[in-house]
Amino acid sequence: LSEASRDHLRKLRQRVARLDRLLDDLLQYSRAGQQLGDVMTIQTGPLVRSVVELLTPPERFVVSVADNMPRLTAYKTPLELVFRNLIDNAIKHHDRAEGHIEVSAATQGRLVEFTIRDDGPGIPAEYHERIFRMFQTLKPRDEVEGSGIGLAVVKKVVERQGGQVTVESHRGQGTVFRFTWPNSVAPVRGRRECHV
Repeated sequence: LSEASRDHLRKLRQRVARLDRLLDDLLQYSRAGQQLGDVMTIQTGPLVRSVVELLTPPERFVVSVADNMPRLTAYKTPLELVFRNLIDNAIKHHDRAEGHIEVSAATQGRLVEFTIRDDGPGIPAEYHERIFRMFQTLKPRDEVEGSGIGLAVVKKVVERQGGQVTVESHRGQGTVFRFTWPNSVAPVRGRRECHV
């Protein structure tokens, strides 16, 4: 095959893989907030560290988790999903081989506000609303793998739990995502409570 034909085949493989991921992500979006699991006592520090371990960030990335992360009585699966998407985004969209991500939390009455801060390229203000919509990416999909659904899933899950998600960012100055989560929920009828 000519070099042009090989290039077409490479692009075809990439697009088939992207379509496969898109279908998985669409399924995840349709289920967001529905698969709650059990109400658990969750130590959020160890939960975030286990999410980071599964994401396996590049060797020169540092993800620091605050010492005073709170304990919640909540559904673990949706909370884990939100952390996974936000931290994965911070890693995937970073513009350097090394980076720093900080995860912290502050209790505000019946809610906890979690903060994920990175030192990446930042997001221009005109995109702050758009990034939470389905299929929105800031870079061409040939440059960064992704379906543009992750932040839409985050927004949907957080809002189903009665919280809000916001972004603060400027081009070249990193990004801060904040989301609120109830620090205690009652189990849905018929579900049992367990501890972790």
